[in-house]
Amino acid sequence: MELSEVKLKVKQVVARVLKTDEADISDDANFIFDLGADSMQSMLLIAAFEEEFDIEMDVEKAQEVQTVGGAVEFIADYL
Repeated sequence: MELSEVKLKVKQVVARVLKTDEADISDDANFIFDLGADSMQSMLLIAAFEEEFDIEMDVEKAQEVQTVGGAVEFIADYL
């Protein structure tokens, strides 16, 4: 899967889980500070990423990812 496709899907998942407009999600957006995710939503994001990409991530390492771009790179490593 191309990195651009991973980025598109990550943004779609973030928009769906955090109920925000996909156009408002930049690559360097921080999940907590810019997009308003709380700890429960962070866990929902991880679960949604796993489902969307059919992968199983290291949850502790996944929780350390702070930005959309970081999530794209993190997920790409699993694909």
